[in-house]
Amino acid sequence: MFYHVKELQYRAKPERPDPLFAKQLQEILGGQFGEISVALQYLFQGWNVRGNGKYKDLLMDTGAEELAHIEMLATMIARLLDGAPVGDLEVAAKDPVIGAILGGMNPQHAIVSGLGAMPVDSVGNRWTASYIGASGNLLADFRANLNAESQGRLQAVRLYEATTDRGVKDMLSWLIARDTMHQNQWLAAIYELEAKENVVVPSTFPRELEKQEVSHVLFNYSRGNESATGRWANGPSIDGNGMFSYVENPVPHGKIPVLKPAPPYIHDTLPSVLNTNLVPPNMC
Repeated sequence: MFYHVKELQYRAKPERPDPLFAKQLQEILGGQFGEISVALQYLFQGWNVRGNGKYKDLLMDTGAEELAHIEMLATMIARLLDGAPVGDLEVAAKDPVIGAILGGMNPQHAIVSGLGAMPVDSVGNRWTASYIGASGNLLADFRANLNAESQGRLQAVRLYEATTDRGVKDMLSWLIARDTMHQNQWLAAIYELEAKENVVVPSTFPRELEKQEVSHVLFNYSRGNESATGRWANGPSIDGNGMFSYVENPVPHGKIPVLKPAPPYIHDTLPSVLNTNLVPPNMC
């Protein structure tokens, strides 16, 4: 169950309107690694935990906080859109400054949302649930969460560098700090689970059922052999179950595949045509 506290978690008030930056700020609201994505990712991961305890609480705590971040960003975007020129555009555009704003702002902020935030990214792509992952395996999920927070913090930092508005910077500074915490917490949870389960997901699959002769082998598929110098190519494997090795010139382990012809009603190219190497005379 959720309930709404009317106060924002942190301030979300710019110094001045800026419809162009409102468009940019949509990325960390409705983009792939935006607050909508992480909020729903954490909540669905939490709801899918079969049981209660500290991991479920951690997910629900963080998912609920991300809902607060959605509210902060939506408020900031709405305030950045205050006073946006949405009247007679032909007249407004005679002012070069206003013309630049009209050329750069998202017109849907005026037409669709009434000068409010939308569940879209910075170029107007609609948010999609395919951005989120909730696998039921906490180690896999926490690693996905670490990536999401890493990407989200990177984007927030880039936006921080892109504005001179002290109010926007102040809010972004808060979000960046929370992303720092969230990266740390997911790493802490990952380390804890790795200590219990080892590092390979899933830990429950019997090792004897995998081809263990290639479980810790790096195949070189690049020109040169620079990758052979990495920790991943020499010494004990990270999971402690083998030794890393490096194969500079890997050989195929399978034969050339030969597929059966499709039935006639599919109307594929005839096998007799596919299996000839002859070049037509007019192509010589």
